Amino acid sequence: MKSRILVVDDEESIREFLEIMLKKEGYDITLAEDGQKAKELLGKKTFDMIISDLQMPHVTGIELLKHVKETSPEIVFMMITAFGTAETAVEAMKMGAYDYITKPFKIDEVRLNIQNALRSRNLEVENRSLKKELVKENSFQNMVGNSQAMHQIFDLVKRVSQTPTNILITGESGTGKEVIAKAIHYNGPLKDRPFVTVNCGAIPENLMESEMFGHKKGSFTGAVTDKSGLFEVADTGTLFLDEVGELPLSIQVKLLRAIQERVIRRVGATDDNKVEVRIIAATNRNLEEMVAKGTFRQDLFYRLNVINIKSPSLRDRRDDVPLLANHFLKKYNERLSKNIGGISAEAMEILKKYDYPGNVRELENLIERTVALEGGAMILPESLPPMVNTSSGRKMASSNEIEIGDDGVDLDKVMGQIEKELLIKAIHSAGGIKKRAAKLLHISFRSMRYRIEKYNLGIIGDDELSDEE
Repeated sequence: MKSRILVVDDEESIREFLEIMLKKEGYDITLAEDGQKAKELLGKKTFDMIISDLQMPHVTGIELLKHVKETSPEIVFMMITAFGTAETAVEAMKMGAYDYITKPFKIDEVRLNIQNALRSRNLEVENRSLKKELVKENSFQNMVGNSQAMHQIFDLVKRVSQTPTNILITGESGTGKEVIAKAIHYNGPLKDRPFVTVNCGAIPENLMESEMFGHKKGSFTGAVTDKSGLFEVADTGTLFLDEVGELPLSIQVKLLRAIQERVIRRVGATDDNKVEVRIIAATNRNLEEMVAKGTFRQDLFYRLNVINIKSPSLRDRRDDVPLLANHFLKKYNERLSKNIGGISAEAMEILKKYDYPGNVRELENLIERTVALEGGAMILPESLPPMVNTSSGRKMASSNEIEIGDDGVDLDKVMGQIEKELLIKAIHSAGGIKKRAAKLLHISFRSMRYRIEKYNLGIIGDDELSDEE
């Protein structure tokens, strides 16, 4: 789309000059003879940029600038000023004008200023849009559930998100502790501030202090430049300490000081830096037991555990399995460009009965793999991994379980169903490698490929189903 520019000047010759020049550059131009007319046009049309004279009767350029900043702050404003009034133009820039151009005009200079101004405006709009998407993506929409346990979590998150209090989120691995932390951050007053995640179990102990608090150049071998630590990166925002129970005692002491005194000291430095950081910590370990054993500092535990949120296991909220499963089905349909219509009632019952030792993360991975491997229009029981079917008490039908009534039985259909189930199980067991799956079924590779095409099981990515070992 063409950028829309409103030119405001009480001199007709200036308006005409700018109109001719800017139209040649491909802009959509609207003219106004004074500030009052410009205000009227702003109520009817949208603009990307305003180029306005400083001195005009009725409504001056400064008054128009104030109006624009109050009503449409996203519009980039450029001031036109005569030689000798640059001081006023500088004042206008302090009030929010992007820049000013002086009469008489230098065409190349005007053209470049406008290009830079519009580029800056577009970047700001894009940045605001990305921030809104980030807030949306990490808000309550990713906390899926309708169980009583989840309603309690929703209520607690809403309340604590408005406070700067430190929070400890506990629960088994895979229950969505980071999702809760992000919901707290992005639904509170810090949503436009940094959210920085530290996986305390993934950083080697000898690098932990440098990663957390930064270091000065030359403080140790390999420290070739000054480096900001994650506390400084998260300044004015939220620092999420995931798996905080993995922190060594030596770092726990320094973390306690940073939380209590709100200062950090880089490795090799002699002075402190102030930081204002909200701490959200998470762990799947029992910190109280660790305190009793002396592997976690009691004073740090109390500092972190001001408010405790327990993230429930999926076993404790089985009613949420259908909501979560359909949420992930939609997500991976879009991501993998599939069009699976839904999950059959029998398959959903199997999913609800499974224990999910890996909790929500395991369910998401299960649905992702099932969507990738499924070639039909719906997820059926045989689409699910064998471990889910077995643990849910579902067995493959045997001839003793199949009754032949007065109408008989469709042998080809029954045998086809059993064959398809065995193919899917073999593919899962073989990690998606067709040659390996064929060996498991004691059939030729060519026969395996034929059956995959017969049951439409091959409409998946090469990284999931491949010919090679």
